Amino acid sequence: MSSFDAVPVWAALLVGACLVIGAAITLAGTIGLARFGTFYQRIHAPTLGSSFGTGFVLLASMLFFSVTETRPVLHELLILVFVIVTTPVTLMLLARAALYRDRAEGNDVFPEPAAPPDGAGPEQNEPPR
Repeated sequence: MSSFDAVPVWAALLVGACLVIGAAITLAGTIGLARFGTFYQRIHAPTLGSSFGTGFVLLASMLFFSVTETRPVLHELLILVFVIVTTPVTLMLLARAALYRDRAEGNDVFPEPAAPPDGAGPEQNEPPR
């Protein structure tokens, strides 16, 4: 008798659904990586796909092992925290490095700076013409 025989049907269905949802979200992020045109567009889809996809896969793992071992298994939360903290930081560092490189090389592929909110930019201090 294996540990898979001890899993109730409701838990198996829930684990399977979490795995399929996590895989689908990760696949959507991968497709976004392949479809978008510029580097700045491409870094967003895999970041969201890896964060949410990993979250669902870890939720399935926590549920499966909690049911089979008849005790709460929560050490996957540590993995989830590291993924959720490091993925956006990596996205930001990659984007800033690419933006710095593009500005230093004089490329016109980088996005324009965002306008300050409520018109609080330097154009307010200019005298009227």
